[in-house]
Amino acid sequence: MKFSYSLSQRFSFPILAMQFLIIHSVSSLNLTNEYLNHKCLFNQGKYNSGSEYEKNLNWVFHYIRTRPFENVGFSHTSNGTTTSNFATVVLQCRGDSYGSKSYGSKCRTCLDTAILGFRKRCPSIKGGMIWYDQCFLYVSTIHIENPSRINYENVFSMHNPNNVREDAKLFAKRVLDFFSELTLKVEKTTSDGFRIILYAAGEKKLGKNTLYAMVQCLELTLDCKNCLTWSTTKLFKNGDIKQGARVFGSNCDVRIFNWLGILEPITQLTCVPSSVSDSFASMTSVDC
Repeated sequence: MKFSYSLSQRFSFPILAMQFLIIHSVSSLNLTNEYLNHKCLFNQGKYNSGSEYEKNLNWVFHYIRTRPFENVGFSHTSNGTTTSNFATVVLQCRGDSYGSKSYGSKCRTCLDTAILGFRKRCPSIKGGMIWYDQCFLYVSTIHIENPSRINYENVFSMHNPNNVREDAKLFAKRVLDFFSELTLKVEKTTSDGFRIILYAAGEKKLGKNTLYAMVQCLELTLDCKNCLTWSTTKLFKNGDIKQGARVFGSNCDVRIFNWLGILEPITQLTCVPSSVSDSFASMTSVDC
């Protein structure tokens, strides 16, 4: 059995007042492709070289790479006939890394990097997840539902090491208000009623500084807004308010920068325990 699934996201955002802009190009200010994190799904087992599973996984990778996915930024493709050889792959590119010739190449490049990164960090492991700044790759032996419920386990955060120089509590409140505005704008249906938008980015003035923010959900996510709302509560850990922060999961991600936060890399990485699940202790690259 072979099948593929793909939804596209094509969108534009109106320019509002100078105080609040929703613009497609905001996030390009920080358009790098750094490796962020990974998780090997050891409970899905290992495969041998030349096995039927390896052939199916290679077929899926090749299929995605030869399709025009960079125009839509998303792909969900599976191949296999039995539980032991079934392979499914989901790719989600960052919302500003596809949709045009120049940005589309970034999405394709990120896929190639993610495939190599997955093979290197999870050698012969059947399943795993890997995050880069411009894309997220999810490999599994288990059929990924569409739509998918929120997975609260696969979550981690990254924070700028610098503290906020102004009123930290006011900064945090403005950030959360800003994300609430973006979350309301993240989910839209195109005129044909088929394609869906699950990405928004914008900027907002806060005193002399400018905040830049981005929110995005995996297209398979059942409740995008709830995922984003939950993730924003993890931006400020234990009241420790930094100049910039990012929270990533297997369903959605949120990112906030101020002017200095954009210029300086966000390198502090921590797991995000969830009240819904035990923890993210199984993540291989984080010591939780």
